[in-house]
Amino acid sequence: MLDRITPINKTLIIINVAIFLLQELLGGWVGWSFALWPPATDLFRPWQLVTYGFLHGNWAHLFFNMFALYMFGSEIERLFGSRRYLTYYFSCVVGAALMHLIVMSQSGLPPAPTVGASGAVFGLLLAFGMAYPRRMIMLIFPPIPMPAWLFVTLYGLLELYLGITQTLSGIAHFAHIGGMATGFVLIRYWRSQDRGRHGATRSRWW
Repeated sequence: MLDRITPINKTLIIINVAIFLLQELLGGWVGWSFALWPPATDLFRPWQLVTYGFLHGNWAHLFFNMFALYMFGSEIERLFGSRRYLTYYFSCVVGAALMHLIVMSQSGLPPAPTVGASGAVFGLLLAFGMAYPRRMIMLIFPPIPMPAWLFVTLYGLLELYLGITQTLSGIAHFAHIGGMATGFVLIRYWRSQDRGRHGATRSRWW
């Protein structure tokens, strides 16, 4: 099973798991220092725009993000190549953070730290849906198959609804949307670059 994971994706999974184990070992100061805090607080540091994406709140949070990374990340790395995949991943992490901070600054909610690789994961879901729109995905709940394009569209709309209504508090829904939006912009940019370089007929899907 592990031999199916591409090199960069495997490294990202290992780093996420290792850092979570450090969190468990060293205690709460890791989260306070490297989680994403709003700039209005004295706890914000620029590096948090990246480091928050390698922290997780609990084992379930880590498991589901790493499972999604395992399911979709290697496919996208094979498609993009390792260098572009790494650029894409970290761009989605930062884009998700910026979207979350912008929305939270206007929400009036009390400041709280944000952690998790979900912004990058949602960017990968977007890339997978664009690259393989007809690939069937079997959901855990409800247990029904659906094409990737429909899954990504419905998931994005659900996150937007939950973010606006705050139906599930404590989840950074707009960070998820920010990851998807960043991924979309980056893919369109690469697509335009490649079309200009190779011509429309030879351009890849991105």
